[in-house]
Amino acid sequence: MNVVIDYKNTKSKKSTLNQVLFVNENFNISKCKSFFSSTEFTFVNDLLKSKDLKKKFVFFELSSKRKIILASIKKDIKNWELENLGGKFFDTFKESKINEFNINSDSLNLNLKNAVGFFLHGIKLKSYSFDKYKTKKNKQIIKIFVSGKNIPSSNDQLKFRSVEEGTFCTRDLVSEPGNVLHPDEYAKRLSLLKKDGLKVTIYDKKKLKKLGMNTLLGVGQGSIRGSYLVTLEWKGLKNNSKPLAFVGKGVCFDTGGISLKPAKFMEDMTYDMAGSAVVVGLMKSLALRKAKVNAVGVVGLVENMPGGNAQRPGDIVKSYSGKTVEILNTDAEGRLVLADALTYTEEKYKPKFIVDLATLTGAIIVSLGSEYAGLFSNDDNLSKQLIEAGKKVEEKVWRMPLNKNFDKLIDSKNADMQNINYVGGAGSTTAAQFLQRFILNKTPWAHLDIAGMAFSKYGGALNSGGATGYGVRLLNKLIEDKYE
Repeated sequence: MNVVIDYKNTKSKKSTLNQVLFVNENFNISKCKSFFSSTEFTFVNDLLKSKDLKKKFVFFELSSKRKIILASIKKDIKNWELENLGGKFFDTFKESKINEFNINSDSLNLNLKNAVGFFLHGIKLKSYSFDKYKTKKNKQIIKIFVSGKNIPSSNDQLKFRSVEEGTFCTRDLVSEPGNVLHPDEYAKRLSLLKKDGLKVTIYDKKKLKKLGMNTLLGVGQGSIRGSYLVTLEWKGLKNNSKPLAFVGKGVCFDTGGISLKPAKFMEDMTYDMAGSAVVVGLMKSLALRKAKVNAVGVVGLVENMPGGNAQRPGDIVKSYSGKTVEILNTDAEGRLVLADALTYTEEKYKPKFIVDLATLTGAIIVSLGSEYAGLFSNDDNLSKQLIEAGKKVEEKVWRMPLNKNFDKLIDSKNADMQNINYVGGAGSTTAAQFLQRFILNKTPWAHLDIAGMAFSKYGGALNSGGATGYGVRLLNKLIEDKYE
């Protein structure tokens, strides 16, 4: 199903199409009186007395050519709540026979910039579906014509579209099966982002070996597929100011390696590359909207397979940083990919900050479920900014502890550190503590464990189940509010 939004900057108030009007929680239509004829106004007012006003939307068929939908909005509604209302609107009418709607932005009496834009943004985000491999596709097109004086400017429309396209890019990547989106194919797709204005550099096995990225290469050595580090650079400023850096875990399929996972639910491990997909979607969004910022995305792409050449429990590898790691469990692989990527990003780009994203631990789901991503950071200011941005777009994060006392749980007798805590407990924290060891120059850094947020079995306010795209809107908001 496709939703097409057509902005028409016109003052016309009456339409023979299905007209959407915004009213308060009590469905008081007095402020929308100019959108009705006197007969219609009396008719609708009388009918409202017998309607269920607990619903968000009330539908009236005034004639065969004129239908009215009243959308209820509370007085102090926030941007993200308007988006959620848009999502609910899509859910309410997607199965109906109505394929065209007319929204007059002048009926939305809110002191909120781009109010109608946020409502439409929610409709678009909710409308996403991944039906690429369905032989019978839903070809229905819903057209929404937007009129009035309060429509978003061309620049704001571009911002909404860029976030939608970035989010959909992320969802597409996460939804692809492992036999299609393996590291080789993933790297090829990233090279296509050059057309959006990103500088794309791909480091293959040979180059990574020369660089000494052995923790990343170790994870992928059991697969017949390649292993890659890919950098995506956006230069939106003319100066050479330090970029903002985003690093993502891209384990295209995770069997656990020699430390094999149970068969049940292993099919979900196609989304173990969601952290990298968020970085890709974010970078695409920044390029599309020509963001006035310098930024770099770095993703490590591997496949964790139990092949004849696979990494073994007990192996010791030397990371790009020079620190050695004892591999006690090959299923604690994401932190090994990120370890090399983090040090390389810090050393090469000397960024203002680094935010990494990964579906890193099941323990974070035990802690926070599917309501919050786990936030671990060495910097209070960056943490505060992420928390604030998350609240504004309803992609929430919850700060979790880091402390040197946890280090003893990952210290190794045979190497500088081990990749898992076998004592038990604090699984997400010790994983983050491990990552922190690869930030060598005290760069402000935050780690987002999105294991509970990247994929939804049941769907949410702005997605219908499957890949959520969580993180693109959060990080875009962080950049927009604090760094542009």
